[in-house]
Amino acid sequence: MINKCLFPAAGYGTRFLPATKAIPKEMLPILTKPLLQFGVEEAISANINHMSIVTGRGKRSIEDHFDNSFEIESQLKGTNKEHLLDEIIDVITTASFSYIRQRQMLGLGHAILTGQPLIGNEPFAVILADDLCINYSESVLSQMMNIYKEYKCPIVAFEEVPQSKTHLYGIISGEVIDEEKGIYRVKNMIEKPKTHEAKSNKAIIGRYILTPEIFDILKNLKPGMQGEIQITDALMKLAKKNKVLAYRIKGRRFDCGGVEGYVNAINYLAKRNKIL
Repeated sequence: MINKCLFPAAGYGTRFLPATKAIPKEMLPILTKPLLQFGVEEAISANINHMSIVTGRGKRSIEDHFDNSFEIESQLKGTNKEHLLDEIIDVITTASFSYIRQRQMLGLGHAILTGQPLIGNEPFAVILADDLCINYSESVLSQMMNIYKEYKCPIVAFEEVPQSKTHLYGIISGEVIDEEKGIYRVKNMIEKPKTHEAKSNKAIIGRYILTPEIFDILKNLKPGMQGEIQITDALMKLAKKNKVLAYRIKGRRFDCGGVEGYVNAINYLAKRNKIL
């Protein structure tokens, strides 16, 4: 039912300067694998095989990564290092990739709207690669796909955060549909509220399932906070019609958009893989 996953990947990654002056933040490695590859593998685990990537200036390394490298493959062929390319070769063999450039950085909503020509008129998933989600069994996007099959409406993923950090996230509130499964019907969404204005501690993370009607809403949406087009504002218009669900993820999530979360992710996986 959902065949495409959109990856907004045009941001500057200023929190990682000077490293991101020449390297896209989505290509920063967690151990030996770039963040974006983790996201693509998560989409593949949810039986999505077409990756639509919104890029920007200086992001050519993303396209190069998800392409054959005949020189390296030839150099490693027949050696004891040949297996090091197995994972990425499996990815580019399984999935197809399309790209479009976002010429202005006007917020997540604008990035999603920029991807419309790649998506067309069909439901789609969205993964923000700097939110690294790790699960021992079913991936977060697979969990959300199961919910979409039942409810056929937009879904945002969330986790509960300390009240002191609610100002860093889009915050949702709503009514319980299934407490055990962690499913809520969204009644209110607000982007980065002041701590005392947050109506809950349910913070939206970088996983969405959206329906194509979101594009018309984004086209007509006035810029919000910091002059950006916010996806939360667009989804709020659908939430007023009881059309948006929120899902409490099962798994471990790392905010790799900041140095602390990035280092925590590396340490976690290093210990899990018995490197440390």
